[in-house]
Amino acid sequence: MSASSIETLEMRIAYQDATIEQLSDLVYAQSREIDRLNARYEQLESRMGALAESEGGDVPNLDETPPHY
Repeated sequence: MSASSIETLEMRIAYQDATIEQLSDLVYAQSREIDRLNARYEQLESRMGALAESEGGDVPNLDETPPHY
């Protein structure tokens, strides 16, 4: 293998390492955002339940299709 080929391979590996690091950072940031959104969802779900209880009604099932569908 020539020196030029080895240098080319080393450059490719360096770029791949940088790309892997960027992707890793992105996955970590997305994981934190998903955790934050899940916590917010649970807060909102809890508040809806508390509001429904204070009004004396049942907690609405948001997964149910409305009757007009």
